[in-house]
Amino acid sequence: MRTGLLTDGGYPYATGESRLWCDRLVRGLAPHEFDVYALSRSAHQEAAGRVDLPAQVRRVRTAPLWTPTAGGRSYGRRDRRRFAAHFSELAAAVCGAGTGFTAGLHGLAELARERGGLPGALRSETAVRVLESASRAPGAGRTVQAAGVPDHLAFAELLERELRPLSLDWYTEDALGAVDLCHATSGGTAALPGLLAKHFFGVPLLVTEYGVQLRSHFLTGGDRSAPVRALLAGFHRALAAEVYGQAAVITPGNTHARRWQEKCGADPARLRTVYPGMEAARFAAVGDGADAGDPATLVWVGRVEPAKDLISLLHAFAEVRKEEPGAVLRIVGAPAEGPDGAAYLAHCRALAAQLFPDEAAGAHAVGSNPVVFEEIGGPETPGLADAYAGGAVVVLSSVVEGFPVSLVEAMFCGRATVSTDVGAVVEVIGGTGLVVPPRNPRALADACIVLLRDPVRRERLGAAARARALELFTVEQNLTAFHGIYLDLISHCPVRRAPEHDTGVPRPFAHPAESHVPGNWAAGGGTIRTPSWAEPAPDTVSPVPVPVAPSAGPVGAMGEGSR
Repeated sequence: MRTGLLTDGGYPYATGESRLWCDRLVRGLAPHEFDVYALSRSAHQEAAGRVDLPAQVRRVRTAPLWTPTAGGRSYGRRDRRRFAAHFSELAAAVCGAGTGFTAGLHGLAELARERGGLPGALRSETAVRVLESASRAPGAGRTVQAAGVPDHLAFAELLERELRPLSLDWYTEDALGAVDLCHATSGGTAALPGLLAKHFFGVPLLVTEYGVQLRSHFLTGGDRSAPVRALLAGFHRALAAEVYGQAAVITPGNTHARRWQEKCGADPARLRTVYPGMEAARFAAVGDGADAGDPATLVWVGRVEPAKDLISLLHAFAEVRKEEPGAVLRIVGAPAEGPDGAAYLAHCRALAAQLFPDEAAGAHAVGSNPVVFEEIGGPETPGLADAYAGGAVVVLSSVVEGFPVSLVEAMFCGRATVSTDVGAVVEVIGGTGLVVPPRNPRALADACIVLLRDPVRRERLGAAARARALELFTVEQNLTAFHGIYLDLISHCPVRRAPEHDTGVPRPFAHPAESHVPGNWAAGGGTIRTPSWAEPAPDTVSPVPVPVAPSAGPVGAMGEGSR
């Protein structure tokens, strides 16, 4: 089967959050073919290049979201009226004064497909006037009603960026119309091409969210005004409801994400939790080794940013040092991108220097600080596994967390953990580590002290954690789950393939066995899609069903063999 893999700011580029698991997915499902449709987020990302692609990736098409889409025909009066009508439906839904988001989105997509895009229409005076009218309509939210002209202009610019996928040339019979399944690697903008592929060609949509996009938008409001934040939240809320409503299957990465999706309108019957697959082999030497790490060392690994709450961790370590004077804290990680990440790291270093002045064992010894800041690749921490090998207890102090990757890595290494109760932490740990409330340095310190003083308990928890990680969070279980989902989806939607011969004659056994069953056998209540390779070519007769001899086996077996 051929899968259209839809990515946003990740694979196949060398940078991005989804590139690792997408690469593992494509390489692990080698019998399947993949067409990659990638949205890039910046010129820097494109300049960084792409990863090496395996042979099963048959096509890669990219589109930049950081620059407006060029091209398209100019609009006449009739097209301008069509745009105003469709955009009014979408804007009313975004403002909370209507329910026509789906109709508006499809109408804009059809107009963009016919006219080669939406050149300047979403940034036009008409668009701003429509937004202003929708925000003043009865039923619009109170915050939205307070929006002024600068707010409408700012939101129109943001909305044009979010809707740029509508103007792409991907929606043709030889592009997304030729795939058997669209797999969006996240919700939001990445799923927009999948929505349109389903609208235009009936291609089923699978959506994977390891971090709920709507939740991310709520957490990153930035310095925008309240009306702009409200309008943007309304758009992403409506888009999330549309994606969840149209997706045949939604695969959250954990129960925490699943609850968010259910609150946003996802049908629980379509949700299947698939944990991220992580490479266990790179941690095998530490996990299987006899060295349990320095019994007096706590280790923190991650990206240095405010959400990780290293301030609370440093204050907790101050309490640990009162009870265990020989304890050491290793903070391993690089700052988040941008000036804010570097500023936060500098603040943490300054606080560590203030809380823990350099200490020396004697009058003639060189003093040192019990808090050490390191980065992966340095002389003391050449690899990620070495970071976990250096300590006996791994700590996570986050106040906001999705799927805690560092905890799973620590579990692969057989380390006991102390973590805060945020995101999917409790689900991942499953009783193999200690969990405390977030923003509570005293509780974090008490849990660390307990494990530092009890080597037997540390060893028992570490062994249980490693066994749990190997059972639930490996690449193999992830690939097995997606392989089963792919087969299940395609069993309800006929495979789309071009005719095998130049004459256009369909292949033998082209019709699945289920197509001979009276009524609508396809799940979801939609119309049965006839495979492109099963349609007779022009000036040819329809294929005659091939008789099956009694010894040929069951009809179902023949149907499966046709794929």
